[in-house]
Amino acid sequence: MSKQFIINQKLINPYEGREGLAYTRVSSKKQETEGSGLISQEGRCIKELKALNVPHIKTFSDSYTGGGDFMKRPSMRGLLAYIDEHPHKKYVVIFDDLKRFARDVKFHLELKIAFQKRGVILKCLNYEFDNSAEGQFVETILAAQNELERKQGRRQVVQKQKARLELGYWAFVSKRGYKQTKDKIHGTLSIPTKKGLEILKPALEDFATGKLLRKIDVCKFLIDKGFWKEKRPEKCIDDLTEILIDPFYAGYVEYLRPGWEVTRRKGRHEAIISIETFELIQKRLKNNGIYKSIRKDNSKDFKLRGLVICGECNGHLTAGWYKKAKYPYYHCQNIKCSQFKKSIRRKDIEDRFDELLKNTNLKIDVTKVIELIFDRVWKQEVQSLKENESMTIRKRNDLSDKMQQLTNMAFEAKSASLRNAYEMQIEKTMQELENIDDQSLLDIDYNIPYRTALDKAVGLLKSPYSYWHKLTLQEQHELFFFIYESKLPYDKKEGYQTSKIQSYSGLFEDFVTTNSSSVDPRGFEPPTFALQKHCSTN
Repeated sequence: MSKQFIINQKLINPYEGREGLAYTRVSSKKQETEGSGLISQEGRCIKELKALNVPHIKTFSDSYTGGGDFMKRPSMRGLLAYIDEHPHKKYVVIFDDLKRFARDVKFHLELKIAFQKRGVILKCLNYEFDNSAEGQFVETILAAQNELERKQGRRQVVQKQKARLELGYWAFVSKRGYKQTKDKIHGTLSIPTKKGLEILKPALEDFATGKLLRKIDVCKFLIDKGFWKEKRPEKCIDDLTEILIDPFYAGYVEYLRPGWEVTRRKGRHEAIISIETFELIQKRLKNNGIYKSIRKDNSKDFKLRGLVICGECNGHLTAGWYKKAKYPYYHCQNIKCSQFKKSIRRKDIEDRFDELLKNTNLKIDVTKVIELIFDRVWKQEVQSLKENESMTIRKRNDLSDKMQQLTNMAFEAKSASLRNAYEMQIEKTMQELENIDDQSLLDIDYNIPYRTALDKAVGLLKSPYSYWHKLTLQEQHELFFFIYESKLPYDKKEGYQTSKIQSYSGLFEDFVTTNSSSVDPRGFEPPTFALQKHCSTN
């Protein structure tokens, strides 16, 4: 009886009725084209499935390091999700080596359990899974060995990169405005690009001297000059901040992350700004705070969401309704903060903000400074608008001429297919013309009285509270960043921490009280909220 049972067991094919899913992984894009690349791995897996008489359905491929949480690998997540989407099917998941599966003992075991829960049979070309006590012990040892090899490899890479950093060479991917080139003496060396010298360099210098007042102005400059392809300056703020605080652009190398601790030293690369310019930028950043972009998902129920941060951890304060939309609250969402999810009543935080607005005004007469700056911005903005309108008119005329030519060619076409081709081009050209008409600037009145707009700008600084509740939510957020240089820290007990709050009115006052000759106020470009608002409503 026992012998017959064994015979029957041998006749059972564990892969029968299952479908094959292959998983391949490399640690970098470079490995994709090498012998251990994705195509090579997939070929071996498909060949093995064919030998097992299991149909190959799909391959999931990752270009991701084997260390860490397997759920961070996009295709591994996709593989598990695919299995979950087909709960009535049975699968064999095949890969060519345990190293492809995971290179971390903890996540190796967790990933294996994840597949077991889904009834998946795992098949490795270089290892035979054995669920006996001895087999599981060997598997754990191999997983530990793979983890050791990964950590040793990373340690060697870090040691080499750290040695390069300590010698003054940048050891990672190119910085913006630079490119990595091969040098006979230095090996890999960072050198400035043409855009770095002709666009980024003057942008950084103009920010240091104050010709470009805010980060958003620098971003707009870089986009207009073609340094960045992004069309919205707000999206470039974080990238610009990294550049502004990086001594690399002044000719120094520094890398202070844990485990590296490479202090600032003279680099072997060419600087695009002087160390004096860099220090001026750091002074500006310290005094001016950080400009924050305006959120698009705000609600009129929580006007200050996106504008206020936690006074303890500087994390964002989120907001929401509790107990079936009865009680509106703000709270810190930083799980490591002692104020995490401690409710702040909406009424408290918004009433205190009203009081803050009432006390935020010009304390001394700085009208002459504002007039000087406003005059420059007014002329630049109007000139820019006129240039844009001239370009639009020229483009409209070019498209109209093209329409006429296409119409004539379509009329003279001798074949239906050629006529249809011309008609498609005509339709496309008409659409471009309609888009231009939608963007027309003809509604802008360039004869708006200068004094009216100037009075509005001064009024916004003198008495922002009188304007605040008359504006839409979007306009309120624009006004906020016209008044304040960064998001406001709020403490549940103390309220707004006024000692940490800086405003643009204070910046204007500094121009009046300072004797510094390093800053030319004629070059400053203040926020253009008042000008844009005036032009759009007149």
